[in-house]
Amino acid sequence: MSDREDAGEVFFEITRVGDVQRVAAIDAATGVEVVIQAPANASLVDVRALALRKLERALADDSDDSASPPPSRPGKLV
Repeated sequence: MSDREDAGEVFFEITRVGDVQRVAAIDAATGVEVVIQAPANASLVDVRALALRKLERALADDSDDSASPPPSRPGKLV
């Protein structure tokens, strides 16, 4: 499947709101959380797989960016 297959535990939280389901995937080791939204009639297997792929990407991005400082935020405080 993927490199994260044996990397650790992932929690899924699925909440249905009207015609949409909100799926959160949380990495137990790091606490990193990602959220996707899908139609309420979408397959549970499909939405969990999508959320897991998004979590894997977020974890990979975090490890790549650990050496560089966060980007500056344009704008002004009012």
